[in-house]
Parts: sequence; C-alpha cells; structure tokens
Amino acid sequence: MWLDSHCHLTAEAFDVDREAVLARAEQAGVEAFVAIGSGYGVANNARAAELAAADARVFATVGVHPHEAKDFGADRDGPALEALAKRCEVAAIGEVGLDFHYDLSPRSTQVEVLEWMLALARRLDLPVSIHVRGQEQGAFEELLDIWRAEGRGELEGVLHCYTGTLDFARRALDLGLWVSFSGILTFKQDRGLRGVAAALPLERLLVETDAPLLAPEGLRGRRNEPAWVDRVGQVLANVQGRAPEEVAAMTTRNARRLFRLPQPASPPRP
Repeated sequence: MWLDSHCHLTAEAFDVDREAVLARAEQAGVEAFVAIGSGYGVANNARAAELAAADARVFATVGVHPHEAKDFGADRDGPALEALAKRCEVAAIGEVGLDFHYDLSPRSTQVEVLEWMLALARRLDLPVSIHVRGQEQGAFEELLDIWRAEGRGELEGVLHCYTGTLDFARRALDLGLWVSFSGILTFKQDRGLRGVAAALPLERLLVETDAPLLAPEGLRGRRNEPAWVDRVGQVLANVQGRAPEEVAAMTTRNARRLFRLPQPASPPRP
C-alpha cells in the first residue's frame, strides 16, 4: 500500500470528481493522503482541514506557500491560521518555504513568512512540508540557514518534490529533514535526479504526486491524481534495486512516522 505524502486534494481541479479521485486511488493501493492546505490561496487551508475531518484516509496541512507570502499578514491572519493548525486532523505545517524561481512574492517577505511558519511549527510541535525552488543554489542554502536558526534542532520536516543535489540532500537529512520525490523522478529528462534518489537511504524517503500538478511520464499533460503515486514509487524502486513492495511499505511507514499518522484499521477477520 502507498501513501501520497503531498497532494492538493482541495484544488479546484478536483471539485467536479473528488470522491471518484479518492476511490480510484484507493483501488490503486493508496491507503492515505496528506492534503496540503496551501498553494491555492490562503483560504484553501480550511478546506483541507474540513476534508480531513470528513474522511479518515485524509490528513491535512496548513500554511502559506511562498507564492502567497505577500498576501499573509501575521497580525491579521496569524491567529486564525494557528487555530486551524491546532485541529486534530491537521498533521503538519505546509507547504511553506522559498521560491526564488518565480519570485511571485518578494524574497524578503518569503523569508519572513517562512520564519513565522517555522516558529509556529515549533510552538505546536508539528512537522513541516517544505517547498524550495530556485535556479541558483541561493534558495536552497538560505532555506537551510533558516531551518537551523528557526528550527533550533527541534523540528522535523520534508523537502517535498525534491530536485536538488545529492550533497544538499545529505546535509538536509543531517538537520532532521526528509526527502520526497514526485513525478519529476519519472521524467525522461532526468538531469541527475534518479542518481540522487539511488544514493539516499530509503528509510528517509517519501513519495508524492503533488496532484493535480506534475503527472508522471506517460501521463504528462493530464491532471495528476494520487492513484499514480505508484509510478513514482516504481522508479524509486528501480533506481534503488529494490522490490516495489518494499519501497511501498517503507515510504508509507516513513510518511506515517514523520507526520505522526495513526496506522490504518485492520480489516475484520473472516
């Protein structure tokens, strides 16, 4: 069984058939989903929490995506976000981070909001789902500097949709971060990412779809779905020389450990 550790189930792209999407995923062997609250407007956080409250397979995160950092005011919006983060169905803060590729929010604002979010995660003892992107290494290095300063060695988190170097990933692991691979791992244009995935310890890796974005190779151009997370896992298994069943079991266990998720209920005995 697989666990999609990062998907945007409350994105508008799923409004027409969300239940069918979840049913297809379950039929494909996906036992649970981490529904990311941020990335589609700050108000979407509440929708993720509500979905998780209504569906035992779904666990929510809340946060402010770096694209949306310019729209967040800590004094104005912070109390409501913190109250939402305290709900029992919320498993993490995220996705939060730095995006120096699109720069849709000023970099200084991204940094301020990230620092606020990490402080919140530390106060509430929640793990963090992290977005980091930039053509140069600056975003990655600044991310680690902020993680050290604000995390204070007290936080765990995951670098979602990882596309960085092996050296950076190893340093991140040393600082309490985990690494998650998305459909990008399956793309024909590899750019060395499969080599990174091959060299990292499986016991610190997760898989995700980032649905509705980043459909895997063979399905690119289509709306991505959690049902396809196994395609990421298959490639991860191939590069590590392991059985897909082993990768499914380990990445699912890793995600449950990081996000502190309960084990699924056992089916009734015949």
